[in-house]
Amino acid sequence: MDPSPAAPAPSLGSPATRLEGREKVTGRARYAAEYALPDRAYAWPVPATVARGRVTAVDTAGALALPGVLAVLTPYDAPRLGASDDPTLRVLQDPEVPHRGWYVALAVAETPEAARAAAAAVHVRYDGEPHDCVLHTGHPAAYTPEQVNGGYPAHREKGDAAAAFAAAPVRVDCAYAVPPLHNHPMEPHAATAHWDADAGTLTVYDSSQGSGFVRSTLAALFDLPADRVSVVSAHVGGAFGCKGTPRPHVVLAVMAARHTGRPVTIALPRRHLAAVVGHRAPTLHRVRLGARTDGTLTALAHEVTTHTSRVREFVEQAAVPARVMYAAPALLTTHRVVPLDVPTPSWMRAPGECPGMYALESAMDELACALGIDPVELRVRNEPDAEPDSGHPFSSRHLVECLREGATRFDWAAHRTPRQDGPLLIGTGVAAATYPVYVAPSSARAHALPDGTYLVQTNATDLGTGARTVLAQIAADALRVALDRVTVEIGHSGLPQGSVAGGSAGTASWGWAVHDACTSLVALLARRSGPIPEAGVSVPADTTASAKQKSPYARHAFGAHFAEVQADTVTGEVRVRRLLGVFAAGRILNPLTARSQFVGGMVMGLGMALTEHSTMDPAFGDFTENDLASYHVPAHADVPDIEVHWLDEHDKHLNPMGSKGIGEIGIVGTAAAIGNAFHHATGRRIRELPLTPDRVLAALG
Repeated sequence: MDPSPAAPAPSLGSPATRLEGREKVTGRARYAAEYALPDRAYAWPVPATVARGRVTAVDTAGALALPGVLAVLTPYDAPRLGASDDPTLRVLQDPEVPHRGWYVALAVAETPEAARAAAAAVHVRYDGEPHDCVLHTGHPAAYTPEQVNGGYPAHREKGDAAAAFAAAPVRVDCAYAVPPLHNHPMEPHAATAHWDADAGTLTVYDSSQGSGFVRSTLAALFDLPADRVSVVSAHVGGAFGCKGTPRPHVVLAVMAARHTGRPVTIALPRRHLAAVVGHRAPTLHRVRLGARTDGTLTALAHEVTTHTSRVREFVEQAAVPARVMYAAPALLTTHRVVPLDVPTPSWMRAPGECPGMYALESAMDELACALGIDPVELRVRNEPDAEPDSGHPFSSRHLVECLREGATRFDWAAHRTPRQDGPLLIGTGVAAATYPVYVAPSSARAHALPDGTYLVQTNATDLGTGARTVLAQIAADALRVALDRVTVEIGHSGLPQGSVAGGSAGTASWGWAVHDACTSLVALLARRSGPIPEAGVSVPADTTASAKQKSPYARHAFGAHFAEVQADTVTGEVRVRRLLGVFAAGRILNPLTARSQFVGGMVMGLGMALTEHSTMDPAFGDFTENDLASYHVPAHADVPDIEVHWLDEHDKHLNPMGSKGIGEIGIVGTAAAIGNAFHHATGRRIRELPLTPDRVLAALG
């Protein structure tokens, strides 16, 4: 049977608007805290007020006496949890306090206000211990781990980088610092949990990047068969990595629901997020570049020191991008980590690539200045023939084309003379960007229905990126039907297994499964005769075998950022006047949603460069900038017109769609381009982010 006698125009590559857009703007889209189940109660957690120690007593009498309070759970009476690979989820299991903000009690009440009042009325006594939360490169506890985030080796060396650097005619040896950064999605972490005692089932609505992962985790923690647990993440108000794994809030919601026998909602206040849902760890960088007088690199060494918690090891892979970028015969990349009494760091948009490329691309700019070579040309001269670390050929690499295209569109050559406008110093900068291509096993199911429409199901998660829309486009093209004939169901653990929405791998992973299911359905229908039965016709697909095949190619997206900034010599304020990015990221499946992702990443990079930072208070052991009043994300007035362009890149070594991930590469390199532009404008180099007025005025003298 031919599913579509009249072939429609291709859907992929067209700027389709978001399928769920109307639901969101009319308020019909439900988020995790908005499921008003009958008899619902509310929970509010109590964070520890010591930086390290042990709970010795919890006085709940005052809290329980308040109107509407149902329960207060403590480490002494909370439900016991089963095994977990993630110690950050073992909340209220023992009296130990590994860092400030660790949850030590949970109040449950009839209303959010009553729960919050009850939490404030809980009195906790501690036996405090000395703490250490200050990161520095000479810390005696620093060690080199076996691996860093992403499963990469922590240390790699090719040739003798130290000797090659010492022998190089031109050298730069620079230290850079990136402070702790926080994800701050618009929707803080929230969950609504409901136990059905009669059916023996648990249903959870969670703000998560992967409901399947949450289901398996909760099943293990609460000793349930996985098929008795359902997790729904239908709409998620942003994540940037901090919702990539289950977080304590969802465990607490389930605990409270089991204890009270009622549905329970917990919505974390923003001030709690810095301590309990991960952060981008601070990174201290030393980058050494040795080069010949013509700019050819002879040595590249990137050494990174970062922190982790004493609860769970997480090491930002910030030196890994240096293994990809430039042709240096001697290459050293290594990581050292210091366990401290701090919250456990985790994923934040482009972990590793974002801070690592800030340091590397800043150092490349410093080398260009030392050589007197144009920064674009220096990068072009060091373009590798294969991936420097592995020696594998690139499946596609169009970084030089991105640099050339960007330079032309930015009118780079005409703006290479710094200028002054009254108190404003104006300059331009450039930086390269890269991000790896990831894909994870996923499955999908495609249904042909008797009314001529199609239903496609996969447990993908749409974080606001437009995943629903792009998956529908992939399905429509594979089915050879118009987009309006396809319905996509995602965001429920009962659907065919989908990977976590992370690593810019969502479209490649889920889309591959959707493509295979729809292609198989077309083939099946072509062999059939007669009408579609009332129950429809369904075909499953599973990409486990395909996705796990090791590619002989190094697969990465690339890009180039250009920035023009002004520095006010009176106030010290730095403003970005122009940002332009050009990317080579495979086939762009939806220009509308893709542009949004690129721009969003660049805005986040602007914030990293100019305003965003967090301070670890050494006396109290907590992050002082823990709300949006003190942690300054860019507002509309901070963001100039941003230009985004991409190359029409065809890479046959990726997936059936020919796509690369685009959710993260926009942030990579943006901060370096802005920092390089500041140096061009002022002649001063600030090697610690962000470029705040106090640092600018000190640098300008």
